[in-house]
Amino acid sequence: MLILTQEEVKQLIPLSQIDKVVRQIELAFLKYGKGEVDMPPKTYLYFKKNNGDLRVMPSFSEELKMAGTKIVNVHPDNPQNNLPTVGAVIVLNDAETGSPIALMDGTYITGMRTGAAGAVAAKYLAKKYARTMGVVGAGQQALFQIAATAHTIKLQEILVYDVNEKNIEKLSAELKKIGIEIKSAELEEVCKQDIVTTTTPSRQPIVKNEWVVPGAHINAVGADAESKEELEPEILKRAKIVVDDWTQASHSGEINVPVTKGIIKKEDIYGSLGEIVAGLKVGRENDNEITVFDSTGLALQDLFTASMVYREAVEKGIGQEIKIF
Repeated sequence: MLILTQEEVKQLIPLSQIDKVVRQIELAFLKYGKGEVDMPPKTYLYFKKNNGDLRVMPSFSEELKMAGTKIVNVHPDNPQNNLPTVGAVIVLNDAETGSPIALMDGTYITGMRTGAAGAVAAKYLAKKYARTMGVVGAGQQALFQIAATAHTIKLQEILVYDVNEKNIEKLSAELKKIGIEIKSAELEEVCKQDIVTTTTPSRQPIVKNEWVVPGAHINAVGADAESKEELEPEILKRAKIVVDDWTQASHSGEINVPVTKGIIKKEDIYGSLGEIVAGLKVGRENDNEITVFDSTGLALQDLFTASMVYREAVEKGIGQEIKIF
């Protein structure tokens, strides 16, 4: 079994090369849309005392001849103890023998593949001449969302809002390392851009319906557990809603609260991003419609990214081999 630390994974797919991950994620959505992969919905364990949860995410691709399982925790209070909010490991198995072939850090991969999914969604759902991006929340995921989207779409301006200005300063410094400039702006202004990405852990709507302009595309990323939501439900009623996976989205995505309340029903969902990437459904149809991508994160995104990391690690001789049994 090959062991890869986070630093080694970063060496193999640095932020400056996030376009490599975007290509893998687009391929993952294509295969999912065509039904050529196996992926049960993620399973949750809730640690209510600690305000956190643990998620298990398995998937399998015949084409890759690999199965992958990510075990990931989300603990919003962790930063108070100098720990990351999200921590993950990914195990890859050889599909022919079932043997584990790799164990690698999944925290960085989770960030990269989630950002890449936002970029793929923007490619298919944002209007053709989208030139501005607004990001709500300047945490770690904002870094990946901006890097991936800026690599995919020719953006002229990126505005960011966060309740803590120091978070924006830190984000700006990281993005400057790869040649991307951002500006701090008020929440309302951020929400009026061509592409709006939300990356907060909010449990009540923070993006108002009146702020969202015709033709906007929204990547709703922050809602990843029951009762989380970032958008006023009225926005969803105006929009073409695209999910990564209906089961996951209705349980823990941006639509989970409106679905529970009966505001949104399954028939209100236009389709999945996989269907659009596979050409089974069209994406954006005009420059005035509002589109929303409900991103919950698919195990396939982890599998396709981790398999690329594994192949490159073997080719470059990076990582440590151990005999597990």
